[in-house]
Amino acid sequence: MSHERVLYDPFRPVYPSPASLVTSIDAAGKPNIITLGETFNLSIRSPVIVGIAIAPERYSHRLIREQGEFVVNLPPASLLPQVLQVGSMSGRDHDKFAETGLTPLPATHVKPPLIAECPVNIECKLLFVQSIGDHDLFAGEVLAHHVDPEVLNENRKFDPTKLSTIVLAGGHFFDLGEHLKGWR
Repeated sequence: MSHERVLYDPFRPVYPSPASLVTSIDAAGKPNIITLGETFNLSIRSPVIVGIAIAPERYSHRLIREQGEFVVNLPPASLLPQVLQVGSMSGRDHDKFAETGLTPLPATHVKPPLIAECPVNIECKLLFVQSIGDHDLFAGEVLAHHVDPEVLNENRKFDPTKLSTIVLAGGHFFDLGEHLKGWR
C-alpha cells in the first residue's frame, strides 16, 4: 500500500455497508419495501438499536414515520436482482412483493412483514427520527432478531460465512468476502 493520498469525492466514504431491504406498512396494511445502503448498529447491547438513513422524499420515509415500525431484512447475494428491482420503483405506484416475487412473513412484534428469502430479519420499533443532511436517521429499538437456521453453525451460533451478504462499496454491489479471523 502506498503512503501517498489523494483527495477523493466523499460520497458514501464509509464502506462497505450492507445492502438491506427494509419493510414498512401503510395505515391500510399494505406493505412496502425499500432498498437501502445505509443500515448500521447504533447500540449493540442494552438496548439494541439499529439505524437506517432514508431521504425524506422516499415513500418509505413517510410510512415508517407514521406507523413507527420497520423490519430490516438482510438479503443474500442471490437476491441481487430483487434488491435492484425494489430500488428502481416506488411503493406509491407498485406492489413490490408481487412484482419481485418476494414472500412476506408475519413478524412477531410489528406489523411490517419479514422477507422470507432474507436469512436475517430485524423487527424494530421507531425511537426517533433525526434530520441529518440529505437523509434522515431512523433509530429503531430491536424487538426481535430472526435468523434462518441455515446460517447457523453446528453449535447454533451465527456463521457469517453462510450468509452471503450483499455489501455496497464505491457505487457497486459485492458479496461479502472471505473470513479472515474472529475477535471473540
